[in-house]
Amino acid sequence: MSTRRVAPLLASTAISVTGDGIFIAAAPLLAAALTRNPVAVSTVTAGFYIPWLLFGLPAGALVDRWPRRAVMVASDLVRGCVLAGLTAAVLLHLVSVPVLVATVACVGTAQCFFDSAAQACIPALVGRDKDKLAHVNGRFWALDTVGRGLAGPPLGSAAFAVNRALPFAADAASFFVSATLVRNLPHVPAAGGPHEKIRTAIRAGLHHLVETRDLRVLALSMGAYNFAYNASMAIFVLYAREILGVPAAAYGVLLAVGAVGGVVAGWRARPWTRSLSYRQTMTAACAAQAVAWAGIAITANVWIAGVLLAVSGAGASLSSVAVGSARQALTPDALLGRVVSAFRLFGLGAAGLGALVGGATASLYGLTASLILSATVLAVAALLTWPFVRR
Repeated sequence: MSTRRVAPLLASTAISVTGDGIFIAAAPLLAAALTRNPVAVSTVTAGFYIPWLLFGLPAGALVDRWPRRAVMVASDLVRGCVLAGLTAAVLLHLVSVPVLVATVACVGTAQCFFDSAAQACIPALVGRDKDKLAHVNGRFWALDTVGRGLAGPPLGSAAFAVNRALPFAADAASFFVSATLVRNLPHVPAAGGPHEKIRTAIRAGLHHLVETRDLRVLALSMGAYNFAYNASMAIFVLYAREILGVPAAAYGVLLAVGAVGGVVAGWRARPWTRSLSYRQTMTAACAAQAVAWAGIAITANVWIAGVLLAVSGAGASLSSVAVGSARQALTPDALLGRVVSAFRLFGLGAAGLGALVGGATASLYGLTASLILSATVLAVAALLTWPFVRR
């Protein structure tokens, strides 16, 4: 089966995203141990997203002119070396908040290159058949959810409690192992084409995104999806504590239930989406999220919330599969890295705006209002995403 050609990438994803989950949990803990200044601690979290806003589009343009397997190996090695340096700094008591922020930014910048190359090489390895892309992308995002949402964060916080340097050493090792696995991928050559100026190359990728109707609709739908999701998640810890009565120690368990839903949907993505178009799948994801947030807001019951968070997690995986598969199927190989990075940039911007609006809405009208806002935005997005006219 041709999907076996991508097995080393899936294996490297399982290992490296678990390391990412460890790092995502441990970095803020280290920042809080170094300073009690909320602004300083928040810069560490911001460091995870700023590289995509600054370097995402140029990274996509460069990925489209470089051999993609080599890009992924180099990105993993850079991340491994940077984290090894942070581990040494922690052991020698030389770490500071600026050092930690710089490390997060370097790791995030390398991730811009790795993620664009990884998504771009999948159709080169398995082809552009819708069923195969759904199969591979479903497993890709299921593994991502397991590592980043289920396994990684608990391991990161537990390792940090044992020794502050341990989680960063583990993340560094995960990237070195990932690089070794990626080297076993079949050779994926550079996409080819003229090496125009970076600005011109970026413009070409954005033009393809805007001019391809299904991609344009999916980009807008994904933006609405990310906006709505983060409008609720930005204040959900407060909603869980004050409305649902969830103790602090159990909050992570509640979120893990949502991750389980994402894993199941990702693993079953191929049969679940076989009879649906990309836009129909995205519609289903938006509808699932709308039902989840509306149900949580209306019932205010922790047990129902757990079930609905699993539905929300399933919607998240289906949206990733729909968007990822559509990009790979509808974009020429020479433009794929740029289109992937453009989607990520758009999605992150919408996510940040959604978090701000969700917080402001909760402040003005109460915590439940943010969930109702999310459900409303998602319902409208589902309606506008559905392809009413068969072309």
